[in-house]
Amino acid sequence: MKQSMQLLLVVAGFVAVGSLPAQAQRIPQIQYTAEDALSDFPNDIHMGEAAGVARNSDGEIFVYTRTGNPSIVTGASRYVSHGGARLFHFDDDGEYEGEIGQETYGALYAQQVRISTDDHIWTVDQMSGQVIRYDTDGRIVMVMSRKPETMRVPQAPGRADSGEGREGESFAGPTDITWDSQGNFYVADGIRNARIAKYDMNGTWVMNWGTRGNGPGEFDVIQGIAIDNQDNLYVADYANRRIQVFDTMGNFQREMRGFGAPMAICITPGPNQVMYVSNSNPPDNLDIGGEIYKVELDGTIVGQFGTAGKQIGQFGTVNAIDCQEENDLLVGELGNWRVQRVTLQPM
Repeated sequence: MKQSMQLLLVVAGFVAVGSLPAQAQRIPQIQYTAEDALSDFPNDIHMGEAAGVARNSDGEIFVYTRTGNPSIVTGASRYVSHGGARLFHFDDDGEYEGEIGQETYGALYAQQVRISTDDHIWTVDQMSGQVIRYDTDGRIVMVMSRKPETMRVPQAPGRADSGEGREGESFAGPTDITWDSQGNFYVADGIRNARIAKYDMNGTWVMNWGTRGNGPGEFDVIQGIAIDNQDNLYVADYANRRIQVFDTMGNFQREMRGFGAPMAICITPGPNQVMYVSNSNPPDNLDIGGEIYKVELDGTIVGQFGTAGKQIGQFGTVNAIDCQEENDLLVGELGNWRVQRVTLQPM
């Protein structure tokens, strides 16, 4: 059964205004309600870390989770062969429909799921380094990158390579994907690499940009990307605590700050587009964070809602936001192993 909670008095109920920094105190608190978005799991299936959540044009929900039973070979080192991530399908009310791509070779450590305009489903797997495209029938129609013959158990984000000089698909910790108006797509290769890789609609590599650092066009752990109707690309530069904006050729436009450590980002379809950004466990203090910001595309913060916690209406490491409808969000949490449906009250 779904759980729900009324959160109409957010300031009084959840946000202790006196404990917030002066800047945060000036941000309007958005009133909202929340409930568990998913139901009717079979008895032998349990939700793991909800790394990705997305809706198609019919409102059906897809969740890419860190769950299952990975095969591990032990020895001098520990390696994972396959398993460990699953792609679940729900109807528009959140009722369980089934699973897609069971035992897929590249499903190791779920990172994100996105739906393209043709309703194809794209999963991004951090550990296998693969981006997999499924058609509307759940059949695999494209695989980006090759999984190494043996895979190490995930480690903390390192400084292994910038990735900017690589041609093609040598992903090392991809985190997200988005598409421009011409059908080109962009992969955030952002954990062990620090680049954006651009491909045409057929999957042919076009270009890279980015390197590791903190200057314009440099990244330190890319957690998410999104694109607006004008083909501006927004990059959640997590450890640098900012969002950078680029054109489709990788030219730096501007940066935006004030959202903490941005992790999940989502831009509404429009015509008046806004962006949602999660501040999830900033790297300098993993015990704080949890709020989600509503932001104009020029960087102006409209408001915020939520705090860190375990209860319905609170959030634990938000890694995914679906904002197909501006005031009806799906929020995927790593820390609380769930997806919440959040309804925002008009401001």
